[in-house]
Amino acid sequence: MIGGLLGAVAVVFVLLVLGSALLSRARIPDPPSPVAIPTYDPDRSRSEEPDPDRSRSEEPDPVATRPRATPTRRAERPSVTLPARNTTLTRNSVYLIKGLPRLPCRARATNIYNDAQLKDLILKTGQCMGRTWAPALRKAGIPFSPPGYAIKARGGRGACGDFPQRGSIVPYYCPRNTTIYAATSAIARGRGNQQGYGSLSNWHGAITGMMSHEYGHHVQYLSGLSNSWWSKHLASRSTSGRLALSRRFELQANCFGGLWMRSVAASYPIPPARRNTLYYFFSNVGDWPGRPRDHGSPANSGRWFKQGYERTRVAQCNTWLAPASTVS
Repeated sequence: MIGGLLGAVAVVFVLLVLGSALLSRARIPDPPSPVAIPTYDPDRSRSEEPDPDRSRSEEPDPVATRPRATPTRRAERPSVTLPARNTTLTRNSVYLIKGLPRLPCRARATNIYNDAQLKDLILKTGQCMGRTWAPALRKAGIPFSPPGYAIKARGGRGACGDFPQRGSIVPYYCPRNTTIYAATSAIARGRGNQQGYGSLSNWHGAITGMMSHEYGHHVQYLSGLSNSWWSKHLASRSTSGRLALSRRFELQANCFGGLWMRSVAASYPIPPARRNTLYYFFSNVGDWPGRPRDHGSPANSGRWFKQGYERTRVAQCNTWLAPASTVS
């Protein structure tokens, strides 16, 4: 019976994805939309075969891959007791993080329409994201490991299917192998009837902001938020209920992205004019009329990115306790 139910859920998801793809083909042109929700079960076991499209950043940063050693000068020095982990949606341990460290992360001059340059930017800033999130998560008692990256000019196929997905331009995070997938050409220029993010801004910081959203999904995975969301998704008996959960999940990733972009604003750099570009960018991606309401309205997309950028405390990204009107 369980297998049958899971199979039915999978069929419904496939039909939703195919329907969305057909609708997107019928309109010319379509506005860009944020990261697609997973069409897979995050709890499924990882593929035993290595994914040929998957590559980690060239030189993993030791700070991002292992905790710092804490020297003890005296035998009687008390050890630090980490808080007990809470993986629930509303009281998750990640909310204990008061703010992300302000570490240097200077972006190189990048032409977003140059695939090699954009790939290099994504990988380099991905390392910065790890250096920032790793100590903050560990301090909250959440073990850290960096995500993998599969970045190609035209896309390909990975552990969670095609990237980008059919009828889409967006990057996505695959929890099955904790990898972020992206096609640089689709992100910047678009594909088919879908405009690229370059139609909103040709500043590379807008693309970095979107990738910080993807890294936010990795933070959700590490903290247990992803599994808690997916459990509620499976338990929901209505399409509207599942879509409401998805919107809170995606808007929280927007907020996490805003947190990180603010943490590197001084060194990236992100002056006030560029900050406003980010606000504009995130206020123009989301659930447009005729689309599944799974990511949040453009207004709320911008609201939650701005929330993370201006409030700086992770607890301010608790979309699970927010009024329904702010996650519509």
